Amino acid sequence: MGVGGVLAFDAGNSKTDVALVSADGQVLGTARGGGFNPQTIGADAAVAALEPLVVAAASSAGLAGLPLVEHVSACLANADLPIEEERLAKAFESYGWGRSVHVTNDTFALLRAGVDEPRGVAVVCGAGINCAGLLPDGRTARFPALGKLSGDWGGGQQLAAEAIWAAARADDGRGPATALVGALSAHFEVRSLTALLEGLHLGHIPVERQLEAAPVLFQVAAAGDAVAAQIVGQQASEIVTMAVVALRRLELLDEPVPVVLGGGVLTAGHPLLVDSVVRLLAEAAPKAMPRVVDVPPVVGAVLLGLDHISAPESAAAAVRAAFAA
Repeated sequence: MGVGGVLAFDAGNSKTDVALVSADGQVLGTARGGGFNPQTIGADAAVAALEPLVVAAASSAGLAGLPLVEHVSACLANADLPIEEERLAKAFESYGWGRSVHVTNDTFALLRAGVDEPRGVAVVCGAGINCAGLLPDGRTARFPALGKLSGDWGGGQQLAAEAIWAAARADDGRGPATALVGALSAHFEVRSLTALLEGLHLGHIPVERQLEAAPVLFQVAAAGDAVAAQIVGQQASEIVTMAVVALRRLELLDEPVPVVLGGGVLTAGHPLLVDSVVRLLAEAAPKAMPRVVDVPPVVGAVLLGLDHISAPESAAAAVRAAFAA
């Protein structure tokens, strides 16, 4: 028999955090592993890859036997559609780690990590972009978040692609001049923009390195380049649009409510982006309270689990204190 608490997962594209927490908020065990990609290997295989992390966390907590906990709170990247959540929930249930299981998108972990109660909206802008809103009665507002297929724009991967696109057009004369041409060539240590395109196309430059163009974009924009600044401005507009739509769906536009901003692009400290988001949000939703949160999202997954088992408020405070330390 376990501790009667929560087994929480924050599983992202690049890393997964697991935490075992008692009902009073004591962190008993943690573990970290690689990315969570059910869209490429399937739900069962993706959850199976988490089992060693659970074993490690349980071992550090001195726990054995099943169930380990009362509730499993799994906040997962790539759990974007209800059918995906259902399949993943069944996979989690098959391991018997908890008496109950709740699977949701990892954006909800960011949201709960940034608010004192389950009420507000969060926008995550990392490799991609997503948004979620939540009310204490369980109502949510969310998006499919399937990339351009579902109408999304932005995130580090697209910003990188837009930067290279703009530089390519400037280099051959189809687009306005931009300092991105020289900055990207210098960053990738190639003699010209054409050489950069050739390297990416032929694989001489690994495709995963393309993401490095995003920080270059922000550097060039901060230096006053109009083309780069326009791309950053579009990202700010998209972030605010998603937040406002979620607020409207939850009938929160006219109430003071937190808008939590997270993910690598938003927590990197780019003033041009964050200041633009704050300004545009103030125009569209004057009572919204934006806050950039760099709390480990697994904290939000734990808090959602503690909400589910009706843990005392002191438990949430204990969890926050433990992860802050």
